[in-house]
Amino acid sequence: MKKFTLCLLTAILGVGLSANAQIQKGNVLIGGNFADLNLGLNGAKVFSVDLTPKAAWFIQDNIALGGYVNFGLQTAKGVPTQTTYGVGALGRYYTGADTEVLKHGRFFAEGTVGFGGENTGKGGSKTNGLAFSVGPGFSYFVTPNIGLETLLKYQGLPGFGNTGYQNKLSLSFGFQIYLPGQHTANKIKSDIK
Repeated sequence: MKKFTLCLLTAILGVGLSANAQIQKGNVLIGGNFADLNLGLNGAKVFSVDLTPKAAWFIQDNIALGGYVNFGLQTAKGVPTQTTYGVGALGRYYTGADTEVLKHGRFFAEGTVGFGGENTGKGGSKTNGLAFSVGPGFSYFVTPNIGLETLLKYQGLPGFGNTGYQNKLSLSFGFQIYLPGQHTANKIKSDIK
């Protein structure tokens, strides 16, 4: 019975947390974004998707540093396949308090830098080198530990190949899980005692 009461109290405390609790020092962000989803149901038989898994640690309240991996694919009937890839570091800064428009929502800025490439099949454009991106986003916390987000980013790829510089503006959607770090877990345990 004591264990059940402890679990119930922890759950009530967790539900009562605002969006600030997820972005405290010591917590961890794990999730990803997807963009350019096209299942090509028309005659062109196009398929495209861009996936970006991420993990970051909050080094200070509102500031997270971590890494990302990116993989994109675009295929179409009669056209060479285009692939994109990347790996690197990311940084996030969450602004202000909870937004008044949507309770439990936060604006943030995200920047990345790493190695990447964008290559089109035989005879197509090829660029491999430094990949960077920057842009604003909005995260809505559906629960104290789960955020749904949208992110608008400028992505640049200066590098080597037959195309020297490629860039684009992309809108992506994401799903992030915010896990408490050891400091937060210890604080909850001490509050319960």
